[in-house]
Amino acid sequence: MSPRRVLAGYCVIMAALVAANFALPSLHLVLWSAIGGLSVAAIVTGVRINRPRRRAPWFLLAGAVASFITGDLIADVLTRVLDRQGFPSVADGFYLAVYVLIAAALIGLIHIGVARRDPNGLYDAVTVTAGLGLLSYIFLIRPYVEDPALSVLEKSISIAYPLADIVVLAVGARLISTVRRSPALLLLAAGGIGLLSADVGYGLKQLNGVWETGGPVDLGWAAFYVLWGVAALHPSMRDLTEPKVHRAGEEHFGRLLLLGLALFIAPCVLYFEMRTGEVHDATVIAASSALLSGMVLLRLGRAVNVQRRTVQRERRLRRAGAALLMATDEAGVTATARTAIAELLPLGRPHRVVLAPAGDGAVSMPYTRSLAPALAEELGDFEVTLCCPLAPVEGRESGRALYIASDEVTLVGVQEAAQILATQAALALERIALGEEIGRRNSEAYFRTLVLETADVILIVGDHDQIRYASPSARALFGSDELDGTPLPMAFAKESLVEVDRRLHELRTRGVDRPGDDLRVVGADGRPALVEATFRDLRGEPTVGGIVVTLRDVTERSRLQAELYQRATFDALTGLPNREVFLGRVQEAVSSGAENGATVGVLIMELDDFKVVNDTLGHSAGDALLVAVGKRLTEALRSVDGSYGAAGTVARLGGDEFAALVRRAGTAADVERVAEKVLASFAAPFELPHGDVTATASIGVATTAEAADAQDLLRHADLAVYVAKDAGKDRWRRYESSLHSAVVERHKLRADLDRAIADGAFLLHFQPIVAIGDRRTHGFEALVRWNHPTRGMVPPAEFISVAEESGLIVPLGAWVLRNAVEAAAQWRLLHPGEDVYVSVNVSARQFRGREQGFARWVLQEIDRMGLPPASLLLEMTESLLLHDDGEVAAELAELREAGVRIAIDDFGTGFSSLSYLRRLPVDVLKLDKSFIDTIASSAEQHAVVDMIVQLAAILQLQIVAEGIETEAERDLLVTMGCHLGQGYLFSRPLSYGDASQWLLEEASGLQRGSRTAA
Repeated sequence: MSPRRVLAGYCVIMAALVAANFALPSLHLVLWSAIGGLSVAAIVTGVRINRPRRRAPWFLLAGAVASFITGDLIADVLTRVLDRQGFPSVADGFYLAVYVLIAAALIGLIHIGVARRDPNGLYDAVTVTAGLGLLSYIFLIRPYVEDPALSVLEKSISIAYPLADIVVLAVGARLISTVRRSPALLLLAAGGIGLLSADVGYGLKQLNGVWETGGPVDLGWAAFYVLWGVAALHPSMRDLTEPKVHRAGEEHFGRLLLLGLALFIAPCVLYFEMRTGEVHDATVIAASSALLSGMVLLRLGRAVNVQRRTVQRERRLRRAGAALLMATDEAGVTATARTAIAELLPLGRPHRVVLAPAGDGAVSMPYTRSLAPALAEELGDFEVTLCCPLAPVEGRESGRALYIASDEVTLVGVQEAAQILATQAALALERIALGEEIGRRNSEAYFRTLVLETADVILIVGDHDQIRYASPSARALFGSDELDGTPLPMAFAKESLVEVDRRLHELRTRGVDRPGDDLRVVGADGRPALVEATFRDLRGEPTVGGIVVTLRDVTERSRLQAELYQRATFDALTGLPNREVFLGRVQEAVSSGAENGATVGVLIMELDDFKVVNDTLGHSAGDALLVAVGKRLTEALRSVDGSYGAAGTVARLGGDEFAALVRRAGTAADVERVAEKVLASFAAPFELPHGDVTATASIGVATTAEAADAQDLLRHADLAVYVAKDAGKDRWRRYESSLHSAVVERHKLRADLDRAIADGAFLLHFQPIVAIGDRRTHGFEALVRWNHPTRGMVPPAEFISVAEESGLIVPLGAWVLRNAVEAAAQWRLLHPGEDVYVSVNVSARQFRGREQGFARWVLQEIDRMGLPPASLLLEMTESLLLHDDGEVAAELAELREAGVRIAIDDFGTGFSSLSYLRRLPVDVLKLDKSFIDTIASSAEQHAVVDMIVQLAAILQLQIVAEGIETEAERDLLVTMGCHLGQGYLFSRPLSYGDASQWLLEEASGLQRGSRTAA
């Protein structure tokens, strides 16, 4: 018999029995027992037919109905048959057991995960129960408590019934508020309402003493029997215990209205009791109100907690969405989904996540065993699995689903977030699929373009070495793309025919192509072209069926390679080999000389004062001079070839530095003779487009007598050049082992100088600058002195050059200028009437050693000390003033505009040109001591100095003669019209104290003699 017929037959029979029960009161005992027994049978039958996931709750319901009918049967027998008192009796035990069984059954039905998902249902059930419980207490429980005629047992049993009703009401309300609506649930609810209604009616009638069977109250119990049997037989009874997807519910108006009414029960009861004159139930009302208030607070706390967890979930989902944007394949999407689910689940909760083909396309929670065997095995031993199909994108079904296996309670909690994650995963997979499709289409287009549009020529050669296909790019290489039927070797130049035949033969016989040199073809315009050829045997490919020859025109590339090689190995200006090539050739010569015992020499030449040529004649003239020097060196070395050894390579190492290699010399003396010849070749002027230029060079010589390899030779020659320049330039020097010690000593001197600058371990002396005629002091030249702790007084000539090379001249010069300005300021305070200035030497490096600008810094220093700008004279060399540098010129202009005077120091020793004096930003010329030394003994020198003094007067420049040591020199200078001078004739450099005493004696009119520094 079908389940539907069983249900229909049950309803018909139960309707007949209920009607007969009310129509035939005399048969009440038999008919009522039949109704109860048939209800029990219906519940058991429904469990067998519908096979719910959880059977225990339904068997408990059947036990409750059986216990109830048993109680009815015992009570009827006691009262109707035995005419005994039915209260209290054994029947009460069966009655009370009914409520325990019902509560246990309902708890079993709601214990499926959803209840733990939404505690609000529990709070609402307790709220409604508390309100109705208050009414139950007032109308049902309190009368029994206050009835003095009842014994303790009778009171306890009487009170237990309404309390049991309250418990069933709470559990039932909890079930209804949390479980999705279904016919079986509604039938159970209606039957429960019938039971509770009948219990309330029975209690009220008992209190009034008018109870009798067959009345309206029995309808409630009859509904209880009938409807619970129908609920068990209805197929929807399975849904109560089946795993299901939770749908986020909304707060319906009816539910909120019911909660509001329940909250107002206690105030209403209190109001009515106050109106009647006396409040009997204040304690119970207060307890009920407290319980209701607690439920409200719990519900609010629950809302806050839900909001907090929602924010956390959204944050994790956003993080997962960002990670999915970075995924490049399905494995990456799956890994990201697993990470996201692990973060969404409680920490350490076992689970499995799989991305697999979808089922029916709806979100569901199937049994894991019902899935495909392979998928079920991958998901593990979990009972249920949450299935979230990936959402369709633009109407296209993805056919994939996100499967999450874990315990049911956990899945219920994560299902909403899982659906959102599934949507994000669907978008990621769609993006990946679109990217792959675009890549595939681009790849197809690329390969079409590769053949049809590439500059490489693609040829397909048949079995007889004839060309079957030529790509369109063949026209650019051969002048025609109609090469079909042409033998492949005939497409190449004659010199490449043998190589093409060889490669074709080896490819056909051995299946291997061994590329050789680039091949030559005759280009479209008849000129030969170089091609890079690749031969591939694709005769086994059905779409090709031949040998594929790819030709790439590398003519331009070969030309560029040759040009790059030329640039990488030869100097672009002179065409000479560069340092790397020269070093390699030196090493080859050293290795060869070691085998045959010959001496190998290296000459390094640096032009003297080359920078002056660039500064005065321009860089184009400097470049022309370098080219001419390279040619002359090559000619000089070629002229001695075979005389003192074999001439080797001439190279330009960089800047104004050249090098020459002497191979197979007999001895080191032969290399020295070559150096003499090379130095002599600089005697003749160099004819340049800018005019004739005389240049000299300093040459360093090194041989294998002192060096073992090329690096040592170059290093030794470099040291020798340094010594040659230090010795006065325009000469050569050969490396000696002592040179190394000198360089080490110079480095140590630099380190000591650095430390001395940091410690301020210098002295400042001042040499008076006087009027030659009356010897009145006009100023002092500030001269720095270094009293080394172990070397003693180090001459300025030794440490100033080191300071210039290392850049330490910047902090040293700043120290000198600062102290000199301070000394001059002090003298002005002590001798207000004396207009004494201080002269300070300045290096070119100082103009570039400050971010704020040298001129600004100088003006700040003199302003800080209160020294007038005219009391400061800055001395600098001609090379600095002649240097074509806009930055230096701007600095000098700013200084002169402020009043600071500029002097040319050691005038006449550098690249002097009197024509430059008209436009140089100077105020003073200081004649070098070398001019003064011979004016008394040389008429020519006397004439030169006289001419300079007269020219300076014409140009309104002040002249200061340096190094005056004799009265004869002083008298001649006075005669010439030179008014200022300095030298040992007047005074040696003085310490600050002695210089102050010097001024004091002059102011007092005392007779002074020559002085020396303290």
